[in-house]
Amino acid sequence: FINKYKTNMAAEKKNDIPDLAKDAVLVSSESVKLESETVLGYDFNQGLDYEKMFKTFVRTGFQATNIGRAIEEVNRMIKWRLSDEPIAENEDEDLKDPEVRKNIRCTIFFSYTSNLISSGMREYIRYLAQHKMIDCIVTTAGGVEEDFIKCMAPTHLGAFEMKGAELRKGGINRIGNLLVPNDNYCKFEDWMMPLLDQMLKEQKEEGITWNPSTFIHRLGKEINNEDSVYYWCYKNDIPVFCPAITDGSIGDMIYFHSYKNPGFVMDIASDIRRINDIALKAKHSGMIILGGGIVKHHVCNANLMRNGADFSVFVNVANEFDGSDSGARPDEAISWGKIKMTAQPVKVYAESTTVWPIIMGETFVRNKDKAARA
Repeated sequence: FINKYKTNMAAEKKNDIPDLAKDAVLVSSESVKLESETVLGYDFNQGLDYEKMFKTFVRTGFQATNIGRAIEEVNRMIKWRLSDEPIAENEDEDLKDPEVRKNIRCTIFFSYTSNLISSGMREYIRYLAQHKMIDCIVTTAGGVEEDFIKCMAPTHLGAFEMKGAELRKGGINRIGNLLVPNDNYCKFEDWMMPLLDQMLKEQKEEGITWNPSTFIHRLGKEINNEDSVYYWCYKNDIPVFCPAITDGSIGDMIYFHSYKNPGFVMDIASDIRRINDIALKAKHSGMIILGGGIVKHHVCNANLMRNGADFSVFVNVANEFDGSDSGARPDEAISWGKIKMTAQPVKVYAESTTVWPIIMGETFVRNKDKAARA
């Protein structure tokens, strides 16, 4: 030990780097050539060009790279046609026609949590429905009712720090930093109750069986307001699935109605068949899921019926350490057969209002002609 100490002291006197430190810090890289892209951001010396800037995201790193990859994945959904694939040996005769094949698209499942309809994201979602760029929607009860309520009265900006007790005394409901006067829900009740009476009448007299998707379709017709997401879903025959239809103000209305005029029935079994059949019949399928919980799992589980989606983009802030489906990365869905093993799915760890406008702008909007269904 004494001799080693003397040797090190002698080295320090010669201004040499100690061997231990040098070996630790100056580790040689392996001679294997790195094949991946180099990191490079946008150069503002080129001027302010958002299209060019967003194209550099994929090489920027961190969540910018995931945003860039999400843009690429959504564009693959939009541009895919059956004509891109070789004709299978067991293909139906009518699907061998090149003209038919080039008009068969990827079936796009689009899902989101209710807070996005409460926010200004509603207008982005409405655009997709208005121009028939998606094939079906999955959302929560709040994601349905908040759209109709906004046709009757506005939602206001507030602050996350506003005191709940004070707001409650004033009849104001807070959604994050958004404020909804309770009177808005009273207006919703005034609109809903006669509709529930009419639908119950049709159920009894015409034998109509209502399920969440036909229920929402009818509400979209009755609202008759071009500001509404579900008005455009009605106009363009885009089915809207809501497996937890009673978990919100709609459930409150159905509850109140059961005392005033009992007997209204909602059949959820027929809707699970309908969404699963959409997935099963899709020649290619894509999932765009903003948020987590039931809206994420319902779409993924439908795609299990076809042994997985071909394209997938998840956007949420949840992490996987608690074992929740909300936080699960796409690779977990692959293990369940909900995403194909050959797919290149993307998860963006971000709050949707900050990144979906970018992703949507660089995909559905920029490629509007390819994205819009006939």
